[in-house]
Amino acid sequence: MAGTAPGGVVPAIDRTAGIDDGWGCSWLEADTLQRMAEPDLGGPVGEDAASASDGRVAVPATEWSGGTETPVRVSTVELFFDLVFVFIITQLTGVLADHTTVVSLVRVLLMLGVTWWMYGGYAWLTNAVVPSNTMRRGLLVIGMAGFLTMALAVPDAFDTTGWAFGLGYFVVNLVHSGLFLLSGGPAALRPMRSLGPLNLLTATLVLIGGFTPTPWRYALWTLALAVEIATPYLSPIGGFTVAAGHFVERHGLVIIIALGESVVAIGVGAESLHLDIRLLAVVVSGLVVAYFLYWTYFGGDEVRAEHSLDAIRDPKRRARTALIAFGYCHYPMLIGIIAVAAGVKKAIGHAYGHVSLAQALALGGGVAVFLAGDLLFRRVLGIGRPGYRLVALAGALASVPLGLVIAAGQIAMLLVVLAV
Repeated sequence: MAGTAPGGVVPAIDRTAGIDDGWGCSWLEADTLQRMAEPDLGGPVGEDAASASDGRVAVPATEWSGGTETPVRVSTVELFFDLVFVFIITQLTGVLADHTTVVSLVRVLLMLGVTWWMYGGYAWLTNAVVPSNTMRRGLLVIGMAGFLTMALAVPDAFDTTGWAFGLGYFVVNLVHSGLFLLSGGPAALRPMRSLGPLNLLTATLVLIGGFTPTPWRYALWTLALAVEIATPYLSPIGGFTVAAGHFVERHGLVIIIALGESVVAIGVGAESLHLDIRLLAVVVSGLVVAYFLYWTYFGGDEVRAEHSLDAIRDPKRRARTALIAFGYCHYPMLIGIIAVAAGVKKAIGHAYGHVSLAQALALGGGVAVFLAGDLLFRRVLGIGRPGYRLVALAGALASVPLGLVIAAGQIAMLLVVLAV
């Protein structure tokens, strides 16, 4: 187990533990064996953060590992977990696409805000504790059920299904705290003493808000989000381990999956239309816009992001940087993806006509908000050059008036702006 790192207590990490198959036998999970053979890009964790020079995570000797050093990578069950989270993105996109108004935007911001906080909590959880046995995977499935309940409640969460959103959120929160306390080892207790009660407070606010009249629901859910934003400053996070390779990969994958919502929106917008060359040209242009957003985020820089985070040796500073870069900065990127998906869905449906100002703002403004989040992300990590993104951000906003004339023209302009 990892011990105490300079500046904070690190929850114990067990990412290659043997799996009890229920018959008294232990086996190494298949993806753990694969990790042992993969080239490492991960960073040192715990006590080894100050001394390791090859970027590997030191794993204590066990009956099966013999003290193997293995990189920390995203497991398949984590990817499965992410699919349920992205269903919430799909539902939020539907809320904004069906009613592209300020009220809908506020609702999306609140629901995504509290959801993203707990998704981030699970990313930090599996960064420290691999879901390598039946109990851990079973609890993750319960957490997934909570997220699924929230997703199903999203369309009417501010009307008749707020109780279900709150109940699902409360379950997600309890599973997160329970897994950390049960599997994180004794060292996890210290940071969870302060983080756990704060998470319980926000979950209770969301749960109670789900049963209250709509005005109170807005107030309680806004308060819950405010507490979550302040939590890292109220509860020290330096005691949590951040394995750079796993952290960067996990958040990159959720961006890819969320961008898939833009592709789905293109298909949904075109499904009831007659397919001809003109429609195909707009559809392909929308796909290329989604691709450019993908390339803006990645473009080979995921390795630089990992190395930048891995180079931070002070555990407290590394945790703080990870929180800001992958928590706070990714939130506007996801908002941007949701807005783009909602905007492109409407634009495809009225490709050679005009869309409303709100719909044009969703498309052009969504791209701009995504780029703004990406700019902040890169600034925090000290990677990339801002020039291209600043120009593209201005160009995305400049495309809005064109959407009021012809939606296909706005999509084409976004394509050109992002391609330059």
